[in-house]
Amino acid sequence: MDVDNKNMPLREGFLVKRGHLVHNWKARWFVLMPDKLLYYKYEGGKRDSCQRGKILLKDCVITCPFLEYENRPLVFHLQTKNGVDHFLEACSREERDDWADDITAAVGKLRLPEDGEVPEQQDPAGSQLHDINLSKVLDCMYDVHSGINMSNHVEQGNTYSNCFSGSAVVDWLVFMQLVLTRVEAVTLATALMEEGFLRTIGLKSVEALRTAGLSEQFMDDSTALYSFSDSLKKRGSVKAESSASAVELSGKVMKRGYLLKQGHRRKNWKVRLFVLRSQPSYLHYYDPTKDDISPAGGFSLRSCLVSSLGDNGVPSGVKGNIQGNLFKIITQSDTHYFMQAPTQQQKMDWIDAIRKQT
Repeated sequence: MDVDNKNMPLREGFLVKRGHLVHNWKARWFVLMPDKLLYYKYEGGKRDSCQRGKILLKDCVITCPFLEYENRPLVFHLQTKNGVDHFLEACSREERDDWADDITAAVGKLRLPEDGEVPEQQDPAGSQLHDINLSKVLDCMYDVHSGINMSNHVEQGNTYSNCFSGSAVVDWLVFMQLVLTRVEAVTLATALMEEGFLRTIGLKSVEALRTAGLSEQFMDDSTALYSFSDSLKKRGSVKAESSASAVELSGKVMKRGYLLKQGHRRKNWKVRLFVLRSQPSYLHYYDPTKDDISPAGGFSLRSCLVSSLGDNGVPSGVKGNIQGNLFKIITQSDTHYFMQAPTQQQKMDWIDAIRKQT
């Protein structure tokens, strides 16, 4: 492998990592290299210069999605050739899959022979769908212990209980190894719908069923909602969430990602998962170290002011040894929020997205 290429990062960004000894979750800055995955701690708003650990990728096995954590559906799992397990959580399904794809590609390149020739691929076992028993799939999917997780979802101001998204179904089918690919999972889910085992919930999935072709009736989409047939015995209802207002959380998700946020009291910097919604326009933030699915805080974007802060010197109101890429949001009630994005481009993307909702 070329020395220059070996030292060139392939990808970097925030992921939330489960600890080895104490199984708590901590946000870390990950850097994917061609042969290893490095991670760093952020301290006082700035990345440590010394790495906290590394994961060697040669002969590493990746499992994505990994659905063992009920309240963390965006986890993927790495197991090194020495049997060490690493559990990493991304901010979105797209980010999770992109990280997993890039790591898988890096691992694959490490398996290539020295001459660089790609070995002839053996024909895989092929699709498993030709002899699958849909009733058994339904039984597994409906199982109270290992089946798909049902929860409350909000779509355009309406709250739907005991349902799940299309992407969650696809994730579950792949994780349970009932299919080989996400495309096969969509085909299988469509067959479950045609048999009346699954039904559409909410406008998006209903409209997709009405307008799509036979092969596209089911949507691999985190905002398309589905549930089990009414004829099935109720598995148990989900309690309604009582923390944030249902109206606040009812808007369409426009953007999500990890940002550093300065606290109001202690002025320390913490990594938070931010979710931007429209109609109504709200910005909520979540503590990624906790399993709580409710936001840690949030505010309406109505009449908010958002502005970029220069990286030359420390702006007024900002504390700590900051990394840079700062921006500020002033709410209608004159509360000031200071944030740092991982990169200059991400800062501008967030500012543009927020301004469209103010």
